[in-house]
Amino acid sequence: MKKIIFALMSVFAVVSVADAQKKTSGAIQFETTVDPAAMAAASGMQIPDQMKARMPSSSKSNFELLFTATNASYMPVEDMEDSNGAGGGGGGMGRMMMRFGGGGGNREYYYSFADQKLTEVFDLSDTTYYMPGKLTLSTSGPIGSFRMGSGNPGDTAKPKPVVPPKIEIVKTDATKKIIGFDCKEVIVKSTRSVKILDMDKDVTEETHIWYTNDLGFNFSPNPKMWTEGTVLAIEGRGNSTIAKSIEYRGVSSKDVTPPKKAKLITEEEYKIKMDNMMKRFRQNRPGGTGVQRIVVPGN
Repeated sequence: MKKIIFALMSVFAVVSVADAQKKTSGAIQFETTVDPAAMAAASGMQIPDQMKARMPSSSKSNFELLFTATNASYMPVEDMEDSNGAGGGGGGMGRMMMRFGGGGGNREYYYSFADQKLTEVFDLSDTTYYMPGKLTLSTSGPIGSFRMGSGNPGDTAKPKPVVPPKIEIVKTDATKKIIGFDCKEVIVKSTRSVKILDMDKDVTEETHIWYTNDLGFNFSPNPKMWTEGTVLAIEGRGNSTIAKSIEYRGVSSKDVTPPKKAKLITEEEYKIKMDNMMKRFRQNRPGGTGVQRIVVPGN
């Protein structure tokens, strides 16, 4: 009898180890929802009903986090057949790159857990770049910049730097389940002074970050919105990114490794390139029209 019990215990131990190993790699599906009118209202803009009617309605995009015991990648996907794929192949039929408009092009994020490295890969001027970075909480707040008013098309001077907002981080006792994980809440309060219709006004935005430490690695769908753990939801007024499902399965190392043919660019070099692009845009812009811009970090 003792031999039988010992044999059963050995089988259970092997099964438990195998089950634990299976849970070290897999895919998490995220969904991002953006409502431009709600985002503008959150920034303090007073939008006439006619303008609201012309603004695009809310839109949804899908993203996928692939992870192994040592690395991860996060990028936009388009569901075609099966976004989870099968086996340890190339991320499934559905993992296709989606091209975004704007100067930054598409974005891919690669994570190395051991040294806490983050690599951002994107296309700019027909060149694929990679830019080293790190998970952090951006001092620019949920909205990266806000500008409203008349512009002089002949003005090619460098725009005035945006004054960083006051950031307050509030850890709450709130918890909720997201794809089966107990998540804790951090509220990021960002207060900035903006000029609206020639009047200075303080605008406070709140972004709710939900994270878990149960997955064993650090990650955020927005690398500039992270405090600790694995972030499974970021909720702001008019925009949110939330994990919808998880599947444990084999993941190929090539799917979580940055492309080797990308060209290195530093954050400072990237800022210079973007400033030059904005300068050319202002030079070529038709005269007299106002400019209003909202930029969300990580997009």
